[in-house]
Amino acid sequence: MSPSRSVLLVGEGNFSFSASMSQLHSDTETSVTATCLQRQEEALRHEGAATNIQIIKDSGGTVLFGVDCTKLGECTSFQGRVFDRVVFNFPHRGRKSGVKKNRELLKNFFLSCVQVLAEDGEVHVSLCNGQGGTPVDHPKREWHNSWQVAAMAAEAHLILTDVHPFESDKLQSYKCTGYRSQDKGFHVEKALVHVFTRSLPYTSAQILTVEEAVEGEKVQYNIPAELSDYISRGFLSSGSVHPVRLVQDFILKGLAEKWSVSMTTETIPSLLTAKQLQASRCDVDSAHCYWIHLLQKDLNSDSEISADKEGDPLLDSLGRADTRDAALATCVTSDKADRVRSRGAESLRSACSIDVDPDEESGLYLLRPSLLPQMEELLTNKEELINNAGRDGDNEGSSKSDEGHKEGPCGGCNGVTSSLCGISGLVFKNVHINLWALPAFHELLITAVLPSECEPIKLLGKRLEKLLAPFGVSFITDKGGLRLTAQPMGLVGRVFESSASNNISHISITMSLNLDLLAVLLFSLPDWRMLWSHDSRFLKQFELRLSPGEPFQPFSLFPEHFSFDISFWTGPTWEERKFHAVVREAGRGSVEQVKLIDRFSHPDLSQTSYCYRLIYRSHTHALSHTQALQFHQELESLLSSHLQVTIR
Repeated sequence: MSPSRSVLLVGEGNFSFSASMSQLHSDTETSVTATCLQRQEEALRHEGAATNIQIIKDSGGTVLFGVDCTKLGECTSFQGRVFDRVVFNFPHRGRKSGVKKNRELLKNFFLSCVQVLAEDGEVHVSLCNGQGGTPVDHPKREWHNSWQVAAMAAEAHLILTDVHPFESDKLQSYKCTGYRSQDKGFHVEKALVHVFTRSLPYTSAQILTVEEAVEGEKVQYNIPAELSDYISRGFLSSGSVHPVRLVQDFILKGLAEKWSVSMTTETIPSLLTAKQLQASRCDVDSAHCYWIHLLQKDLNSDSEISADKEGDPLLDSLGRADTRDAALATCVTSDKADRVRSRGAESLRSACSIDVDPDEESGLYLLRPSLLPQMEELLTNKEELINNAGRDGDNEGSSKSDEGHKEGPCGGCNGVTSSLCGISGLVFKNVHINLWALPAFHELLITAVLPSECEPIKLLGKRLEKLLAPFGVSFITDKGGLRLTAQPMGLVGRVFESSASNNISHISITMSLNLDLLAVLLFSLPDWRMLWSHDSRFLKQFELRLSPGEPFQPFSLFPEHFSFDISFWTGPTWEERKFHAVVREAGRGSVEQVKLIDRFSHPDLSQTSYCYRLIYRSHTHALSHTQALQFHQELESLLSSHLQVTIR
């Protein structure tokens, strides 16, 4: 225990544990306050109690009698005080109390102790083996027959942070007592100490207003409420140690062993027009897009935006990677810029498709579902090379043995070296809620034009396989490209190619990776939602730049899940995606799965009844039955007001 810490022990019997702790920390500045429920004369009847109490006092500790651990906030001795640690060893209601009464005792204790617990304090609860109801118990009791300690703590917004053995052999004077309110001891072999800490409060969904420049016009729009927590988090910013950034750096470093790589640092808008999406023919279902209605549109901002861009040529921004990326290399310019740029843009368009009527939807806007449209515009409008693979006879005579020359990935293909250009950022998909459906994630998009004789798709696939196969990523050949998959999340990336019609000697390659799902794999995260945690304990583990393959240690252990059904009548039309959006907003990110379990159309009325089952669970916040029910009731209210349904 750290120096200058205050410890409160509740529910003491003969005070032997408190006495042992006082002796153990006698050479530190630890302050011990030991309490029991009994009056002093009753407490002194326990064997050895008087001696133990004297040890505590001689060590500078305090002993209080008649303290109810379920009403600590009412104790006058604790007014204005907080404790760094609150300890409750082997709680029991006494006599032949059933598990329900002991669960109630735990819940009331947790609700009480947080009133005297420091913000960064810990609560320690020791239980006999099997009582806690966690996977650490061996053997583990059936859930209904356990004390459900983690669920009871969640009622007080506490999370289970650690479980370790109760080491009675290190406590010199400890003698367990109090079994059935007697001096008779109980079994402490294989007993466990459960450590709890405070959880951050849930953040409310809110509508954020954003202003951006899109195709020369300043526009203003609202981010959908269910996406508000995904905006402006800066996971990929320079100096970030977020696992998404660490995964990107890991992949770029691996690619840089064969290619020179450059990442653009230009700020690109999150908003696209339907025309931009159609021009890129991005392979995205329009039903999976977040379509946006503008609040206002400044049609006279062309000159202002142009002036803003005058001092920011793309040649600087693409060549100026973040400090850690600078060593990877820069894009190489040459007199072949126009030819390579044309091939890159054409190949990106051929890799995408969407069914959009330009006359009908040219004025519509959407949150970008992919970075492909932005990459195409960077290639077409900014006159920047993807790579220098377009070199021909100018470099055929160059020697691979020249000092400082880096052999290209297709060493032997006329001495050609190649570079990759990339872009990364947040993209959005309007998808149904399930375990591995991400409404927002970070995409890494890499593109290059390479000589076809080098079989570039196979070449890049081998490089990626070397990097990612050890983490469970499989590579499947599909329609001339590769699909990257992993269990249980499914698709985590793609590599595809398209030969430019005006030059069949070179092939354009595009690689798209879901950095969020890869971060889950590479750091063994239990849930992708952890990536969006505001809890400082999450990023703390990555401050020393945790290497891929080093597993993340969860700070919230064994979170419980809660299942609730909701039924309602709708009118003749029903948009299920809007229902999922409302669920995300009401559930504050705690709903991990939604299943349609029943549907009934009334034969006489133009109404349909739907019944959905929602699974609530959080790996980052305390989620109790009470909290989950509160979210569910809020969902009912929002459904009635937002979608005009009739709750059954």
